[in-house]
Amino acid sequence: MALHVPKAPGFSSMLKDGARHYSGLEEAVFRNITACKEFAHSVRSAYGPNGMNKMVINHLEKHFVTSDAATIMRELDIEHPAAKLMILASEMQDAEVGDGTNFVIILAGALLEAAEELLRLGVTPGEVADGYEQGLEKCLEIIPKLVCYEIKDYRSLTEVKKGLKTSLQSKQYGNEDFLAELVGKACVSILPEKTTFNVDNGMVFKRDVEGDVSNIENAKIAIYSCAVDVMQTETKGTVLIKSADELMKFSRGEENLLELQIKAIADSGAKVVVAGAKFGDMALHYINKYKMMAVRLNSKFDLRRLSKTVGATVLPRLTPPTTEEMGYCDQVCVEELGDTTIVVFRSKGKESRISTVVIRGATDNYMDDIERAIDDGVNTFKGISRDGRFLPGAGATEMELAHQLTQYADTLPGLEQYAVRNFAVALESFPKALADNSGLKSNAVVSKLLEAHQAGNKNVGVDIESENTVCDAVEKGILDLYVSKYWGLKYAVSAAATILRVDQIIMAKRAGGPKPRAAAGSDDES
Repeated sequence: MALHVPKAPGFSSMLKDGARHYSGLEEAVFRNITACKEFAHSVRSAYGPNGMNKMVINHLEKHFVTSDAATIMRELDIEHPAAKLMILASEMQDAEVGDGTNFVIILAGALLEAAEELLRLGVTPGEVADGYEQGLEKCLEIIPKLVCYEIKDYRSLTEVKKGLKTSLQSKQYGNEDFLAELVGKACVSILPEKTTFNVDNGMVFKRDVEGDVSNIENAKIAIYSCAVDVMQTETKGTVLIKSADELMKFSRGEENLLELQIKAIADSGAKVVVAGAKFGDMALHYINKYKMMAVRLNSKFDLRRLSKTVGATVLPRLTPPTTEEMGYCDQVCVEELGDTTIVVFRSKGKESRISTVVIRGATDNYMDDIERAIDDGVNTFKGISRDGRFLPGAGATEMELAHQLTQYADTLPGLEQYAVRNFAVALESFPKALADNSGLKSNAVVSKLLEAHQAGNKNVGVDIESENTVCDAVEKGILDLYVSKYWGLKYAVSAAATILRVDQIIMAKRAGGPKPRAAAGSDDES
């Protein structure tokens, strides 16, 4: 007879078998802080221009070699609930600004690390979180006074390049001038009204045309999501053919029908036919006969983007397009870039709304990394168009905030002063990370920075190009976007305060059956 073992009394007795429950400082708060610290330390070494790369292999076994925190977090399946909160904060930063995701993770991790010391001394998590929020209010009050540069005319390429350089430098150190020129031109050229630079605007696709025509000027474009071929009937039918004459008539009828369809498209004025599926041999023959260009795009994403670029409607059936459904492009042509054949849809007008930056490189990983750098550059331009203010980079803003917060902490009467002082210590982790990742002595650099900021030089930051020295960030042109810092501070403090206020972790039993069988030859014993 089986013996009934009663459950232990308390909260656990209310949960199903297999559920886990942690509570209190030791079990919940310190456990969360440790997980977040570990995660922040792993991405901290990727911060700054000399940040180390991470090699990430995701669940689909795709390799990523990058120092971009957003990509690392997207491809890693982090399970810890507290670390997930930090990742959510950095995803919000990515959605809001498009850059500064690493800033959020490192600051949230440093704040939690600083909080651990206070909690062990007996300060309650609520008081620490309140102190951090007070420190954040003070920071947001200080940073408008630290603005050192503002872009008023974001159509001026020289000004825009100055703003984009730092963002690109953090991903592609050494290529920043070349990339800033490319990204600046691309962004400035698609601004509404009068464009200031003659960049080749339009879209580029890495493929060849299907037919014989390879260059068309002033092209009207018809876009189809279906195949350009003999139409299949909706229902299945059987045709009984009794003689060779009937067979000839049947196939000729099919050909005539297809020719009529292609002729109707040509008569509508379309010169380029773009399809999302295959072109049949007979259809290609008639397209060449009517001197039209045929381009096949396998990706639905590409079809949608092209239709938006040329102002066309994607048609689901092979019908002649109306004037409203057709798009227009100044030139569609086949060109060679290196040894790669490309099709270019080029708009020469001033009202072009799209431009393409073509990346070529030795390996896919390297090109992916450059693509991420360009993406950050474009997002920085977006930020400039909303708010053109810049703060000194190279850790100067964080150091000045730390210096002013330390002074502010001395004026506070309650226990919050300790939390505010620890907030200042957390901010110092940025110049330390820059120095560490560049192989400098971080303590020596930080003490020089403190000395400079106490003397009133608020633009002084870490000089990563020479041994253990500091430099004027504004003179060197190292500028951080104001909105990136503003939202980064907000999201990091919000995530840290939320994690500190958690005093219980309750994890329900996972749904699903037994684990799938491991592959043959696997050494997974779990």
